[in-house]
Amino acid sequence: MSTRYRNGANQAGRVVAIVADVAALILGLWILMYLLEANRANDLVRFVHDAASWLAGWSHDLFTFDEAWARVVAGYGLAAVVYLFAGHAIARRIHRH
Repeated sequence: MSTRYRNGANQAGRVVAIVADVAALILGLWILMYLLEANRANDLVRFVHDAASWLAGWSHDLFTFDEAWARVVAGYGLAAVVYLFAGHAIARRIHRH
């Protein structure tokens, strides 16, 4: 296999891993902001919430805990873990080929 192809695979794998890390970071940041009761009128808080809601749309309200904070931590936390595991698994797979 040529060095040029391997270098491209390394870069592609790195990009996939970074995107997964950023997605997990946004989700984790929203969990933290929610738990610390950040001001939802703030533009940064609103941006993080909107991005996290979009990223975790598939896992939002997946769990039906009585406490709202538990639903947020479980739903958004699950999405963050899935993005990390899936993203890094895909990055490793790209890197190997």
